[in-house]
Amino acid sequence: MAVDLHVHSSASDGTDAPDVVVAKAAEVGLKAIALTDHDTLSGVPMARQAAADLAIELIPGVELSVDHNGVKAHMLAYFVEPTGGPLQAHLARLRAGRAERNLVIVERLNQLGYAITMDDVLRHASGDAVGRPHIADALVEAGYLHERSAAFPSLLGDGGEAYVERDRLTATEAIRLTTKSGGVTSIAHPLTICAEASSLRVMLEELGEVGLAGVEVYYSEHPPAIRSQLADVASDLGLVATGGSDYHGSGKPGLQIGSGHGDLTVPDTVLEELAARRPEAFNTARGSTDTG
Repeated sequence: MAVDLHVHSSASDGTDAPDVVVAKAAEVGLKAIALTDHDTLSGVPMARQAAADLAIELIPGVELSVDHNGVKAHMLAYFVEPTGGPLQAHLARLRAGRAERNLVIVERLNQLGYAITMDDVLRHASGDAVGRPHIADALVEAGYLHERSAAFPSLLGDGGEAYVERDRLTATEAIRLTTKSGGVTSIAHPLTICAEASSLRVMLEELGEVGLAGVEVYYSEHPPAIRSQLADVASDLGLVATGGSDYHGSGKPGLQIGSGHGDLTVPDTVLEELAARRPEAFNTARGSTDTG
């Protein structure tokens, strides 16, 4: 059976509530999903209850923004519970940094002639991880843009007129904090990181040496040829070839949970491989993180 190990809900920048995300995953016959909201685990309890009701496995996770030697990347942390732990404690600091950044971004937008307020932004956020997508939604609501994605190329994206840098964990810190919290890590959508395959390989090799478990091979925006190439790299470096849709509901139109743009299938063996990489002290406790 298939799984989807990269899914977002309204706890961060997705548009579906956590229980709705789980229901949609069950409707399409997925065996398991990982809820990987940005910088927060707050959606996990609701998702877990829905998963128990629908007999689908729920993997608690989170997506982190990290830096490795000056290169920005996203990292997925799996099997991380919303209860206390080293990584969980740091997530609160990351969210506080987000809040400070949001204020500066809105101020810059105001200076550029975009008359929105933080109250406008917060109307579009259901969870505690408020970020640039919600600011983009406020710009759409105010009539400045036609859709969320239009805000990023020139305004909110890296290098945009209103872009503000944020605090990031180093990739090594993220891996170590996740490991101490009982989880495992995978680099998300690697093609957004390095333009050159050789540079990506070097990065993955370096992070593998400090405990990185996987790399997202099966991803919605990766064409089949790229998936095959990345699978070879993962195999060569002893990393798990992970995968997921990066589902955001209407935040990413045309992207379906489980299947991405229609051609994505992530086998459940990937989940078993990831679970086997968990720290030994936690490796027998998976039953407390799923429903199956």
